[in-house]
Amino acid sequence: MTLLTPEPTEGLQGSRSPVLRTARLVLRAPRTDDAKAIKTLINDRRIAENTARIPHPYTLKDARAFIAAASGGSQPLFVIALADGRIVGGCGIGTLRADGPEIGYWIGVPHWGNGYATEAARALVDHAFGDLDYEELRAGARVTNPASRRVLEKCGFQWTGVVLQRVVALNSSAPSDRFRLDRGLWASLRNWGKLSPID
Repeated sequence: MTLLTPEPTEGLQGSRSPVLRTARLVLRAPRTDDAKAIKTLINDRRIAENTARIPHPYTLKDARAFIAAASGGSQPLFVIALADGRIVGGCGIGTLRADGPEIGYWIGVPHWGNGYATEAARALVDHAFGDLDYEELRAGARVTNPASRRVLEKCGFQWTGVVLQRVVALNSSAPSDRFRLDRGLWASLRNWGKLSPID
């Protein structure tokens, strides 16, 4: 991952929201003109039901609220784009529970199975520990979503248990596997080359 020139968007802990580059992806702050592409890509029940905060149906108003939160909020939020600029998903770091900051991500259904979620999640984790000086991160994956669980395991997250997580799209709670990664384990895995290349 390479850190590029920050864009003029406030991020977490008062830092500027950077552009993160991986081998195939660009993670950048969402822009106003991204709203239609975000809405079109994310408006799929399969995505919403596997995340905590994404509603279904997902409207243009929801996309604009996401963009506004990214530009004025305290949580770093990114769209995940290919080198040609096409948006394939989104990710960010936020606090959903009292146990600390956690990463979240989604990939549009047409782009599933390409390893983009793992690549973006690793960039986000590297940014959190390497640039934002976090000591630990949390994450969750619905127990019915083994693909997301594999993403977290490839990033070094360790399973900590199962909790009931509120899922906006379901208007209910559902069992969610919880994961944790601390700075020490992240640094060890990077030093031993266990977090690259993306597979």
